[in-house]
Order: sequence, then C-alpha cells, then structure tokens
Amino acid sequence: MITKQTLINAGWADTAELDSVHQHALDLINEKQITDEKYLLKLLKKKFPDTHGALTMRSSPAPLAIAVEADSKEAEKNLAKAISQMTELLKCPVVKAGALMPDACPSGNEAASIPVGGAIAVENAIIPAAHSSDICCSLHASFFHSSLPVHELMDHLSRSTRFGPGGRAPQDMVHHPVLDEAVWNNPFLRRLQDKAAVHIADQGDGNHFAFLGEMNCTPELLSTLQENGQSKLAENLSKYESMKVLVTHHGSRSLGATVYTRGLEVAVKHTRKFAKGIPEEAAWISMDTREGQEYWDALQYLSRWTKANHETIHHLFLKSISSDLIDSVGNEHNFVWREDDLYLHGKGATPAWSSSDEHPLLGLIPMNMSSPILLTLGANNQDYLSFSPHGAGRNLSRRGLLRRYERKRQGVDTERMKADIASATHSIDARWYLGLPDITETPLAYKDPAQIKAMMSKYGLAKVIAEITPLGSIMAGRSPKFEKELTPKQLRQMQHRADRRKARQRDWQDEM
Repeated sequence: MITKQTLINAGWADTAELDSVHQHALDLINEKQITDEKYLLKLLKKKFPDTHGALTMRSSPAPLAIAVEADSKEAEKNLAKAISQMTELLKCPVVKAGALMPDACPSGNEAASIPVGGAIAVENAIIPAAHSSDICCSLHASFFHSSLPVHELMDHLSRSTRFGPGGRAPQDMVHHPVLDEAVWNNPFLRRLQDKAAVHIADQGDGNHFAFLGEMNCTPELLSTLQENGQSKLAENLSKYESMKVLVTHHGSRSLGATVYTRGLEVAVKHTRKFAKGIPEEAAWISMDTREGQEYWDALQYLSRWTKANHETIHHLFLKSISSDLIDSVGNEHNFVWREDDLYLHGKGATPAWSSSDEHPLLGLIPMNMSSPILLTLGANNQDYLSFSPHGAGRNLSRRGLLRRYERKRQGVDTERMKADIASATHSIDARWYLGLPDITETPLAYKDPAQIKAMMSKYGLAKVIAEITPLGSIMAGRSPKFEKELTPKQLRQMQHRADRRKARQRDWQDEM
C-alpha cells in the first residue's frame, strides 16, 4: 500500500494537494491492479506534474520540547547553540518532532547536527547522522557478590577489558557466537567480520568506562521493582542486602563507525534524488527502500553485537574473580527505535517509555566517574518523546576545559591540573588504562549531577529508584607515547593510512 510519505519521498510537496495525489494513486492501484511502484509513480507524474518538485528544508521547524535549563553564562551559551542546532535539524521535511534532555550540549559545528542529549521523531526514514557514528553506545550492569577488596577487583577488571585505539591483538581475541551470525552479506556489514572480531571485549576511548560500584537492595527498591513488572530482578536482588555492580559503557567500536559512514553515504545519495538544499547531517534513507531495510537490519545486528561485547567483558571479569552473575540490566542511548511508522532517534538519550507489557523501562544514567550511577524507571513522558538523559553532559568542550589550565606564555599549568584531577577522583580507585589521566573525562568536565536529577524530576522524564555508589572506574586516559610531537614521517604515515581508509570506503558501494 502506497503511503503519503512514499509520495513525499518521491518528491511531491507536503501540501493540501498531496491528498489528491494519494487518492489517485490508490484509485490506480485498485483499477489497474498496479504492483510496480516505479510504474505507479510514473503515471502519477503525468497527471500531477505541477505538484512534483524537489523537497527542501522547511521554513519553520517541527516542534521542539526543551527539558533543560541554564544557570550560568557558559551554560546559556551551551544551550543556545544546542537549541540552534536542533532548530535547524527540525526543518528537515521528514522530521516530525524533537526534544532536548537535561544533559544537552552542542555536537560539532554543523548547523543541523543533532546535539548530545537530543532526540527526534522521523517519519518512515532513518537519519544516520542523528544516531551518531558511535552506534549503539550503551550501558550494561551486572550484579554480583564478592568479598574481595576493591583494589583486587579493579586489578581483575583491568585484565578483563581493553581500552584505547585499535583492537585486541590476535593472541588476546575472544570469540563470541554473535560473530557467527549469517549477516555478512548485508552491504552495510560486508567485509567487516575482522572488525567485529578484534573489538569483542574492547571498549575504545573517550567517555567510555568500566565502573565498579555497590548498590543497596532496600525493601523500597525491591517493592518498586515488583510493582513495575521486574519481579525476577527483585527476587534475584533480594538475596543480599547490598551487591557489587559492574557497569560498562561503550558502543560498537570501528564496526559501527564503518556502518555509520556507509549509511551516511547512502543517505546523502538517496536524499539528493528527491530533495535539494538538505545538509548532510539531515540526509535520510527512506524505509520503503531496499537500502532502508538493509540499514535497519545492520543496526539490529550492531545492537546484538554491542550487547555481546558488554556481556563478554562481564563474563571474563566474573570468571576471573570466581563470582556468579546474579542478574543484569542495560540500555542503549545512541540508537534508532521504531514506533509504528515513526523512527525515534536518540544521540545521548535514554529510552524512558513503557515496554510492550506496559511497564516502564529500566534505565542506567551515569553522572561522572566519581558520582553514583542512577537506576531509573522511565516516566513515558510523550511531551519529550519519552526519553530521559544519558548522563550529566558538558557545559564546556574538551578544548574549553583545557584552556582553563593554560598560562599566558608559560604553557599548561600541569601541577594545578594534577591537583584538580586528584581532588576530583580521591574518593574512588580511578585508573587510566593507557597510563596518563585525561582531565576532560574527570568530574571537572561535566555538569552538576544534582542539577541533572532536579531537571529529570521537574520535567517528569524518569524516576530514580536506586543509586550505584562508585568504588572504582577505569577509562582510557592518555598514552605517554602520544605526548611527544609527531615527526614528519609519522604525520605522512597517518595521512597515507587515512587515504587508504577513504579508498576502501569508496569501494564498498560498488558491491551493493
């Protein structure tokens, strides 16, 4: 059955006359038993030539719901740019609504880039740039019991995971059945088996982490879980008054980044067939096309792969400390979810709607490495597309934070930086996998957790039902070998590798 969205994607303007075009299409299908969509569109263009034309960005944006407030000049500047980016994206003709979460902050410099903490509803299409290149960035928590001291648990955790550029060395690779799925003929996944294999039990860098904490299993928590459809979890957590919790945060690594690049290329080409003046960050793939279905299938595989990656790290850790898994929970926050013909895109937005059994979804929302991770129940607030924040968010860019430590004509004040890092992380066993701390990923870089929780409550986004108290955290940090200035030869080698990557990216579409 042809829909109005099919006609819009084919180039008809979304005006009052679209009803006539749609009705004529239905009449042609019934009268002439037409099954070939291309032939049907050809007949429609003969009768309605004046209404056929390229889609463009709308002059007015779709509705935007804002669940964030600024309390300083820096925050005001931050929020203004995030709103500006969302406003431009909401002019895209297939975007129907948008929302900004309490952790919203700008992303990049492009006018229509979706900010971190942004969510949009898109009709019958996927906008790859709106779920970001870190596809399926997510959190996974395992509850377990152990009497080992924190430093020993952290030692085991350091040996169970991996951070940094690249992937696992051949002798350290870990196999998971998700690698054996018959998905590799999908054009968006073709020739990516090696990337999938080297990144199992690998977390990358940036704000990704492995967090060790502890949660009190209070009668109030167990009762709340029982009342909200989580009887099994409540029963398992009732075994101990408190439990240790491992929480990992990462996405689909270079596997997902390559799928994203391919998806964006297809989206740009697809959009140019039907529209003009659409920025790359708003380009879409229609879901009534073969490419749309293949991209959707690739995203679903990335979801399974990323969950398998989390589970593998947790399994290695629990096996190392001779503990059993009691239960686990998790959620994505960089992804696309389907609701009938709407595709909900989140870039740093935690699903907070109700599940198919009408119970609220559980969510994990981290604040920073030294603050508790929140266990939440979604409030299903449709005014904000039923999302909640994915973290604390930034009011300063990484570069903006580093500038605070620059002294005029004297370089960086490293001693003050070290002192501030120590002060911000003194309460936990903070570790940096690559050797050196990264101040842009310490609590100094993020918004005040109390403000995030207050805005979650004020705007009715989610309910906090428990907090996972931090004991230790591992992040990538910085490698000492990158602290020295690169030689001309190293720079040339980096450029050659970049050129080869671009060449491989150009080749993949030839096989579609």
